Parts: sequence; structure tokens; C-alpha cells
Amino acid sequence: VVLKIIKHYQEEGQGNEVVQGVLLGLVVDDRLEITNCFPFPQHTEDDADFDEVQYQMEMMRSLRHVNIDHLHVGWYQSTYYGSFVTRALLDSQFSYQHAIEESVVLIYDPIKTAQGSLSLKAYRLTPKLMEVCKEKDFSPEALKKANIAYENMFEEVPIVIKNSYLINVMLWELEKKSAVADRHELLSLASSNHLGKSLQLLMDRVDEMSQDIVKYNTYLRNVSKQQQQKHQYQQRRQQENIQRQSRGEAPLPEEDINKLFKPPQPPPRLESLLIAGQINTYCQNIKEFNAQNLGKLFMAQALQDNNN
Repeated sequence: VVLKIIKHYQEEGQGNEVVQGVLLGLVVDDRLEITNCFPFPQHTEDDADFDEVQYQMEMMRSLRHVNIDHLHVGWYQSTYYGSFVTRALLDSQFSYQHAIEESVVLIYDPIKTAQGSLSLKAYRLTPKLMEVCKEKDFSPEALKKANIAYENMFEEVPIVIKNSYLINVMLWELEKKSAVADRHELLSLASSNHLGKSLQLLMDRVDEMSQDIVKYNTYLRNVSKQQQQKHQYQQRRQQENIQRQSRGEAPLPEEDINKLFKPPQPPPRLESLLIAGQINTYCQNIKEFNAQNLGKLFMAQALQDNNN
């Protein structure tokens, strides 16, 4: 499954193109076994009649005919410098998890993998966020009531990759036969471009967060302004009623002040949570880059001391 995901990206996802596919498998005891996958085909705007659901159903029907695990257990997606915390991913995972409770999304990071370590993580939406998504109420009050912050939107599921014994033997043979021209290349600090790109993406998201904060502050000012208008209106009505009573006239009828002053709609806060979660992901990537470089420096110094 891992090799199929990597192969899919190498064939169709070069650059910042995102590739996606379906995960197949079965639930065994308290674990989810992912035993097969197949990609979503790339299609353009010209393929307006392409039906993804029908394509998935036909693929799973074909796999069932050849006696291959065909149960739908989630989906996978590649990421570009860790840019996967988006509304599109949240909506897709909610649809999967709502229909199939054990569904997960696998996030494959080809850039980290190219640095020499497989980067593959599995995520699910937390039960709290699932409830909020079902209600479709992302107002500040609803999110506060559910006690949802960017830290508890997604839960990471640990991954264990297992191979058959024959494949392990084959990999052992290939490792013995493979020749690395210069093992010191593994200690190269060639991650400055990746670090710079991560910092640029981080700054972009911080700018988006600032714009979102401006929108929320504008909403608070509008609410405060409306409260003042309500108070002034009530005072005028009260003074007018006092004058009418002094003239022996009946007071003005009661009015629903909320109909006269419709409260401004609060901006949805889900995007802010997603931006905060993405900022946290970028910060984690930068920490990992720095840790890798620090480890390479220590290793290079140890090799140099050993040679001396």
C-alpha cells in the first residue's frame, strides 16, 4: 500500500500537485488493517461527466471479483510542505467517517520522505468535532461550548507497517547488494530550500490569521455599536412615554427591539481553527528540519573525529 501511494505521487503528483486515492482493508479486533488501495484518476474541467462515486464502486466491484479486500476504510492524500489542514480535507474526512466509522485519512509527505525518512501519518476527526460538523454550527459560541481548539480537531492514529517474511528477505538482499557511492551524502545539510519554503508558507498563514482577526474585531465593534444604538433607542422611547403620560396620552406600544435591530452575524470560526492548525503543522515541520540538521552536524563531527 505504501509503495502504491508513493508510486502514485511520483507518476502524477510532481511539484505541488496533490494526489488522492481510496484505502481498502478490514477491521481486525481493535486495529484497522489497510491491505490495498487504488488512486483517484486525474481529470480536468473537460471531464465534467466524470463520476467519482461510480468509479469507486466499479473499482471495488472488480476487486471483489478477483477476491481482493474491497471494503472501503478511508482515503489517502499527498501534501505539499505539510499543507493539508484545510476545509476540503475536513469535509472529506467527515463524509468518510460519518458513513464508515473506522475511516482514516493517510497523509503522505513526499518532501520529508525525499530527505531519507518515510513520512506517513493517519488522522481522524475527534468525536467533538464530528458532533459540531453534524450540527453545521461553527459559530464562536458553538465551538466554545464544544471546547474545540485547533489542538483537538484531529487525532493521530499510530501506524505500523508490516511486510511478509519473503518481502523482508528480499529487502535484506537488496540492501546488501546496493552500493552507496558516498555515504557522506546522507549527512548533507541540503534542506535550506525546504526550510525557507516552510517559513514562507508559515508567514502566509500568519497573514491569513491576522486578516481573520481583523474580521472578528470588526464584528465585535459592530455588536458594541448596535448595543449603544439599542440603549439610545430605549432611552428615547422611555422619555417619549414620560412626556405622553404627562399629557394624559397612552404610552407607546411595546416593540420587539430585536426585530428593529437585527444582530450582526458572527463570522464562522472554523477557518480560524484550520489556519491555527496549519500554522502548528508548519512549526512542527520547521522544528523537525532543525532537529535533522542538528543530528547531521553531530554525526558529521563524530565521523570527522573518528577519521582523525
